[in-house]
Amino acid sequence: MSALSRCLQEEAAAIAAAAERLSSKEVEGALELLQRCADQQAKLVITGVGKSGIVARKIAATFSSIGLMALYLNPLDALHGDLGIVASEDVCLLLSNSGETSELLEVLPHLKRRGTSLIALVGRKESSLALGSQVVLEASVDKEVCPLNLAPTASTAVAMAIGDALAAIWMERRGISPADFALNHPAGSLGKQLTLTAADLMIPAEKLNPLSPNTKLPEVIGGLTRDGIGSGWVEDPASSGRLLGLITDGDLRRALRDHSADEWATLSASDLMTFDPITIEGSLLAVDAMERMERNRRKPISVMPVVSSVNSGGQLLGLLRLHDLVQAGLT
Repeated sequence: MSALSRCLQEEAAAIAAAAERLSSKEVEGALELLQRCADQQAKLVITGVGKSGIVARKIAATFSSIGLMALYLNPLDALHGDLGIVASEDVCLLLSNSGETSELLEVLPHLKRRGTSLIALVGRKESSLALGSQVVLEASVDKEVCPLNLAPTASTAVAMAIGDALAAIWMERRGISPADFALNHPAGSLGKQLTLTAADLMIPAEKLNPLSPNTKLPEVIGGLTRDGIGSGWVEDPASSGRLLGLITDGDLRRALRDHSADEWATLSASDLMTFDPITIEGSLLAVDAMERMERNRRKPISVMPVVSSVNSGGQLLGLLRLHDLVQAGLT
């Protein structure tokens, strides 16, 4: 076994031991406070010093990402004005391996005076911080992975794991869905897949010049070139804005292949277009549009018309290009 593997196994063993030590009553108490915090649209304020402060920041970021408003509070800054962000309905999670961190003990009475609920995540359940809190989560370790037993290693791993576990259970109990999660991760791949709609990525119809069924071949080519997307939409002459058909570069090539050169001058948009092209509603997810384009068996789709709804009579909102879907990072 390598030294690295040994250290990892020691940290894993520390987390497993902490899981055995944790009181189910205290864990349930912590989760009840978090539930109440969410129900009241209050904040989870997390504080700690040094390495515990770094862990506190990570736990705050995790809870914020799953929909519970959470923030990190530097205890020193709290004593110099930042305590103003803490309200009586909030919950404060205090991290300290020793449970005797002086900065946290200084803040403690001021949090109590506000009526803020307190959860101590500590390595010693008999510590001053634990005794001053309503709920105590024991995160003790027999020793650090550090060979000197000094640098916070196993203790920070345990504290982080307990924070992650609380977040995971809170997600289960709140019924957080992938769509809920994506709302707080709009820039990630998952967030884009679950939030971006076809209307968000389409080229709006106002920026496109419609063709009529009688538009001759040279004008069709000019229109496809002018808009710069290699496609053009044909408008129903009987209803302004209603999609009658779609002409793509592929449609143009196939028409020229299937007609002799002396017939080209007589071709119009109605001879070239695809009637009743596959469309998607603007409110549907862009990732669904991408799936339709890629899985169409009739012929490859690089451009898809976006309509307001299936009941709109084919009113065009815009055109959606496969290229733009890929560029948006939906794959």
